Amino acid sequence: MAQTTATKTVKFVITRQDGPDSAPYTEEFEIPYRANMNVISGLMEIQRNPKKSDGGNTAPVCWESNCLEEVCGACSMVINGKPRQACSALIDKLEQPVRLEPMRTFPVVRDLVINRERMFNALKRVKAWIPIDGTYDLGPGPRLAEEKRQWAYELSKCMTCGVCMEACPNVNDRNSFIGPQAISQVRLFNVHPTGEMNKAERLETLMEDGGIEGCGNSQNCVRSCPKGIPLTTSIAAINRDTTKQLFKKWLG
Repeated sequence: MAQTTATKTVKFVITRQDGPDSAPYTEEFEIPYRANMNVISGLMEIQRNPKKSDGGNTAPVCWESNCLEEVCGACSMVINGKPRQACSALIDKLEQPVRLEPMRTFPVVRDLVINRERMFNALKRVKAWIPIDGTYDLGPGPRLAEEKRQWAYELSKCMTCGVCMEACPNVNDRNSFIGPQAISQVRLFNVHPTGEMNKAERLETLMEDGGIEGCGNSQNCVRSCPKGIPLTTSIAAINRDTTKQLFKKWLG
């Protein structure tokens, strides 16, 4: 007889780590199934009753989440071998046991919580902001052509989740590649009429060590991006812009 919803369970195998310098280990959990569960629902259930499958007590699993609707990017983790958002990962569509691991591109703080400092430092390097003085009323500002606005809006969907960097084979602790996310943000802010003032400076940053030359064109980033951002299109466009910038320097 098929297992009823009342007795059906969900099995989790979670890779845990007690601290940044601790060795990782796995623990297995089994929780009651509910219709329309996502991975975050499962983690919340484990947090309420942190008992392992063998009945032993353990510390609650640590993870990050905020919006629960794939907007904040905080709940990124590796789910069944694939980096993605835990809030949009539905249990009914996942193979069991559901295996959860932290994204190893970033230093692990504890369990599934990671330190995304590398990503935010990359945004600082490329000045990923519009330098507008908020002290004075500057008026509505220059308008962006509709054609540019449409594709710029797609780039603005980036939620700094880190999935593209986890999927990229060139982002690791053996090199300083800035990653696809920062490169795409350079394209976004360089198209802005005000942000364009710092266009050359951003391109120069990407021409340094660890910049755009570190991309191996594996295209893992664009396939894994939860927001469908055309990252490889941005990388190609910035590759062209940095080449133009190089010739401008040569020609004085």
